[in-house]
Order: sequence, then structure tokens, then C-alpha cells
Amino acid sequence: MRVIIVGAGEVGRSIASNLEQSHDVVVIDRNPDVVEGLTYSLDVLALQGDGTELGTLRAADVAEASLVIACTDSDESNVVVCGAVKTVSDAFTIARVRRRTLLETWEGSQGAFGVDFMVCMDLLTAQAIFRISGLPATQDVDTFVGGLVRMAEFEIGPDSPVVDTTVQEADRYDSLTFAGVFRGEEMIVATGDTLLKAGDRVVVIGSPGSVTDFADDIVTPSAEETDEIVIVGASEIGFQAAREFEEHGYRPRLIEQDHDRAREVAEALPNTLVMESDATDTEFLAREHVDEADVVIAALDGDEKNLLVSLLAHRLGVDRTIAVIENLEYTELFETVGVDVAINPREETAEEIVRFTRAEQTEKVAMLEHDRAEVIEFEVGPDSVLAGEPIAAATTDLPDGVVIGAISRSGDLMTPRGETVIEPGDHVVVFADATVLEEVLEAI
Repeated sequence: MRVIIVGAGEVGRSIASNLEQSHDVVVIDRNPDVVEGLTYSLDVLALQGDGTELGTLRAADVAEASLVIACTDSDESNVVVCGAVKTVSDAFTIARVRRRTLLETWEGSQGAFGVDFMVCMDLLTAQAIFRISGLPATQDVDTFVGGLVRMAEFEIGPDSPVVDTTVQEADRYDSLTFAGVFRGEEMIVATGDTLLKAGDRVVVIGSPGSVTDFADDIVTPSAEETDEIVIVGASEIGFQAAREFEEHGYRPRLIEQDHDRAREVAEALPNTLVMESDATDTEFLAREHVDEADVVIAALDGDEKNLLVSLLAHRLGVDRTIAVIENLEYTELFETVGVDVAINPREETAEEIVRFTRAEQTEKVAMLEHDRAEVIEFEVGPDSVLAGEPIAAATTDLPDGVVIGAISRSGDLMTPRGETVIEPGDHVVVFADATVLEEVLEAI
């Protein structure tokens, strides 16, 4: 399939890197240095030009394209790209936008602007913040098979009860599979003998109840349900996060320094307590008992500000902090100095678009550790190497770095074991090393 990507920022580069092995990828960008860098770093055709111009699109052979992804940093340009594509091609178009209002306008008139699918960066980030906030110690969380299966990645703290135990010793749950362990730059496929160490990031797949039980057990002391939410910054992401919590029955608090913006969001968020103040004012934070929050979410406009707020929250005694970062290179720094989870909006957006491009092969995709591994859901067909064989035998036809995490049969969850026979029609959730993903997709 020929895929044209307009815009080679973090989102565009991430998508191109993910699709280069399985598709004929063309990347368009205005910056000649960026184009030259892509030429040498990825197996794609990189073109310099303006994706809103028909001449540039024709140079990319848009008439032969099946998919065009517009992911520049300008919402308006992305919409124009999609509209221009529709005048000369039948390609399916995807536009990345930041503003939810634009998404809502498009949703109200499906097919408007020549956009077939629209991805809202701020909304995706807010939804990720909500998912991660619900489980203690989690770095990432997603659901599969319509919510029947949950995947979560946890960091093991030095005082956690499972430190220096094996997976077999830690596995005392009815419907949970230990899939993988990230240890520094190393990725380990979990087996019963895998030893869990402080600082490891462990990926588990199973029923929501079992994942929650595991989350409670690995935290010392046992974590209570997340109730007290404080969001710092009424940026669009902060606003959308507050609205997401409201829609799920929470009553978050939101701190915003700008008077006009504080008033605006207070009127739009009836179940959120909006406080007008500087979030670095320690007297204010103490007076408002921010130290009692279960989680503080830093969603200011600026990575440095979000780092400062997160560190200050930890100093006050807040158990958990989540920070929004625009610069992906800061992720490791933030988490090294004490931020519990750093969320990059562009990474969330790239993941959502890649999910969509794999729709014919998989039901759902979740990327882990900056796409070092993926968790995928698919329906087993009659020609799959997994069909009709016990898992222990069937997986010998799959590359190393693959774990069967969960099976759904007719709406019932099955915990995979070596003797479990997978049948055509089953929905299977698999953990896979990203380096062997294309081989796995061909086999299943």
C-alpha cells in the first residue's frame, strides 16, 4: 500500500518508521534538512515541498496512494491537505488536529473538509491521562476486546513486595499473564524464572480485576482508590483532562493562574473546582491541601514548568505525578528525576494513527516504551499458525519475543496456558517485540 505522510515532525517520523517495512511510504516536508535526514535514516521516499499544493502531491504520486496522513503542526494545513488530496485522488485521508472544537465540527458533518478520519491530539492525551491515573504505579494502560482484557505496564519500586521474586512466585492471580519486562535498554520476555528487580517495568495482560489486584499488591502500602485529582494548568490538555474525569464521575480540582482562562473553564466544567493561583505558590498549595491529592497532573504550556510543578508536588508529599511533555527527548529525564509518568501528546497521536493503518490486520494496537514493543488484538482466522493447536506447539512457529497474553472466546475470557487450544474466531491479545512484529502479523 502506498502511504503519503505530510509533515515530518515527531508524529510523522514515528508513523513513517512504523510503516516503512510493510508499506511504500512517501514523506513530504518543507524543511530541506529534515528531508535529507529522512533519506538517510528511513527506508522512505522523502520529498521537499508544501503538502497543501497539488503539484507537490502529484510529485508524490498521490493518484496511486491508498492513504494520506496529514500531520503537520498546523490544524488548518492538515485539513487543507486532505481537501486537496480529494480533488485528485480516492485515497483515504487522516488529519491530525489539536483543537477538539475542530474535531466536533467534523464529527457533526462526517466527511467534511475532505477528511475521512480525524485524530485530536489533546483529547487523546487527556484520555491517556485518565487511564493511567486509575491504577497506582502504572506507566501505561489500555483495554482490549471491548474492555474484557486490560494491559498495563507498572514500574516496580524498591519497596514493592515483588522485588527479588520470580514471575512464578509473583503470579497468584486467576486471569493474569506476565508478558514482558523492560530493564533499562533491555527487553525481557517474561517466563516463570524471570526475576523481578527494583526499577523494572513489568507488562501484564489479563482481566481488569486481576490487573487491579496486581496493582494494589505491588504498591507499599496498598494503594487506595484514586479519588483526589489535582490538575495544574487549564491548557487545552488540562481542560480536556478535567472534562474526562468529570465524565467518569470524578470532581477534580484545577489550578489556573490566568484570570480570564480560569473563569472560562469554570463556566465550562460544572463539577470541577477551579482555583485561580500560581501553582508554584507553596503557601497556596498547603492551604488548599494539595499534598493530600492522590495524583497531580501537570498540564501547563511548557515542559520546564511541568517538571517544576511535578517536583514541587512530590516535595509536598503527593504520591503520584503525571506530566505532559512536548519534547519527547525529555521523557527519560523527567522520569529519572522523579516524575512518575511523562506523557507526550505527539506519541499518543502517532500510536492512534498507526492503530488505524493496521485495522485490516488487527483489532487494536498499543505501543510500549516508545514502540520497543506492541500489544495487539486480532481475530484468529482458519489459516493462522495459532488455529487448532495447543499454544505450546503453535508458538514454535512464531519468532522469539512473543507472548500470548489473553484469549476471548464468545465473550468469555480465557487465561492462556501451554495446553490451551486456540480456535478460529477467538480474539487473542499478544505482546510482541517491535523488531519481529511484521513477521508476527504475517503468521497470524
